[in-house]
Amino acid sequence: MPDVDQRGFDNQPAWLSAAAACALLDVKRQTLYAYVSRGLVRRVRGPDGARYARDDVARLRARHDARSGHGPAAAGALRWGEPVLASAITGIGPDGPRYRGRPAVQLAAAGVRFEAVAELLWTDALPATPPSWPPHLPLPLGKLRALLGSSRPRDAAPPTPFSPLQLAVAALRARDHAPYPAMLEHELARARALVRTLVGVAALATHPSRVEAAWSAPSVAAGTVLALGGRAEPRTVAALEQALVLSADHELNASSFTARICASAGGDLYACVLAALATMSGPRHGGECDRFEALVAEAGDARRARAAVAARMRRGDRMHGFGHPLYPAGDPRAAHLIAVARRHGRGVAALRTIDAVIDAVARAGGEPPTLDAGLVAVAVAVGLSPGAAGLVFALGRTAGWIAHVLEQRTEPSLLRPRARYVGR
Repeated sequence: MPDVDQRGFDNQPAWLSAAAACALLDVKRQTLYAYVSRGLVRRVRGPDGARYARDDVARLRARHDARSGHGPAAAGALRWGEPVLASAITGIGPDGPRYRGRPAVQLAAAGVRFEAVAELLWTDALPATPPSWPPHLPLPLGKLRALLGSSRPRDAAPPTPFSPLQLAVAALRARDHAPYPAMLEHELARARALVRTLVGVAALATHPSRVEAAWSAPSVAAGTVLALGGRAEPRTVAALEQALVLSADHELNASSFTARICASAGGDLYACVLAALATMSGPRHGGECDRFEALVAEAGDARRARAAVAARMRRGDRMHGFGHPLYPAGDPRAAHLIAVARRHGRGVAALRTIDAVIDAVARAGGEPPTLDAGLVAVAVAVGLSPGAAGLVFALGRTAGWIAHVLEQRTEPSLLRPRARYVGR
């Protein structure tokens, strides 16, 4: 198998020629075409011929290698490969994620509150009435503002949108006299208060004056709208509710798996959420929303969308916000959220640009949009601040992180895979 440098993966072309794909798979072209017809390898057509998704090709190769023994099987499993552990939280199918057996898209469309979905993920029981969560936990807001604001050293790196959440979780743990893993009911109470607290803290990224208003909001969705620069009108809150619900969990994504590793080592809830946030802060996970926004900004307006998309494809750049390995036919979460955005944001110029970018990618033979694009579309449609979509993703995903932590604690073993040594 040709070497694939995972450290420089983002610098490699996302799409391969037929010859390169066949060489990586060690198959003939007829076999490659068969993989395409079966939905196993995505293909796009451009002016210089067909191209094949490197991620899909690498995953197929890993699965092929898995047949040759335990070591390759384990290696392939960690690259969009075979399942690595049992979980009763979320299953993934063509209709999107199913939370404890309930289709997430249906839950969102039915207007189920985020709090109720979080309780479903945590306890395997959907509350009959929307739960009322406790108020936020006490935080030293002045010190957090100082760390994020003008008192930072001039040469310090600028904070990321996730920085306020990371600082807040660390501060909360330091102020908790007994942060250690406890009985389930105690942990559930801590989880509810933690999520409510982070909703207000999200305002520190761009709207620090709105922290208290977000904390006082009647729901997580309403608080999120206020924290991220919107107006908490019923239609806006309903749209954000669906975005949060569809962000709540997605099986063993990178941040949730990180949370499980921390939990398996005995980490407390704060530590596990902090570990998950650190993973989500990476540009290839929580940063995907910002990268899709950058593509839309590059287009500028709807009239220039096709030219911007064509320019990226000519350069071989990855189309951020498009193509999910688990949904070859399209991400149902994205389709639902884009429809929500179109109903809510009629006449919004930036949303027309997003629509034009999505259409241009489709016309060029590209992949369907992902959840990241859907979150950006909703954020734009309801008037949230630039960069808000990634924070909506993080706030929604806290529900899944906590569910995975609680489930992992029921397992006695430490998550500790082995490395296949290839050095000298």
